[in-house]
Amino acid sequence: MVPKLETERLILREIKQKDAQALFSIFSLKEVTQYYGQDTMKSVEEAENLVAMFQKGYEDKRGMRWGIELKDRPGLIGTIGFNNLLGKYKRAEVGYEIHPDFWRSGYTSEAVREMVDYGFNKLNLTRIGAVVFLENEASNNLLRKLGFQEEGILRDYIYQDGQPNDVFMYSILKSQRDDS
Repeated sequence: MVPKLETERLILREIKQKDAQALFSIFSLKEVTQYYGQDTMKSVEEAENLVAMFQKGYEDKRGMRWGIELKDRPGLIGTIGFNNLLGKYKRAEVGYEIHPDFWRSGYTSEAVREMVDYGFNKLNLTRIGAVVFLENEASNNLLRKLGFQEEGILRDYIYQDGQPNDVFMYSILKSQRDDS
């Protein structure tokens, strides 16, 4: 079971099948998926499959995904978690998305900070990476603000709508955080 985490304003909790409708309301929006590397959802069934994929990734120890919920408002507003989790090599990549109604509220920054702390302090990771479309200014700015360093460009790395896209590769190291 994915552990429940809390921040000042958020609850990060396990995603269950009952959340499929909320996930669909997020992933069915082109403005959410345009920089995600996933097709925009057309049915709740796709969201149900995504929940199953998140659960399988956790069971296989390849990833961890939390639902993002406001403390004062039940229901998911987004998800966040670790992809490409490699415990043996002490690294993972953080990924997230949030419903546009909650953009520019600081929720994503708050959730990413919690993930970085959890990754370094509870999972004993030494490196947390992120891949972001070049055009995704909001996410690029967020990661830089949180201390992630741009390492370079991965060319034709993620497909979106059948087209290859370049992405920035970012990372933050535990040793960076220990020194600060």
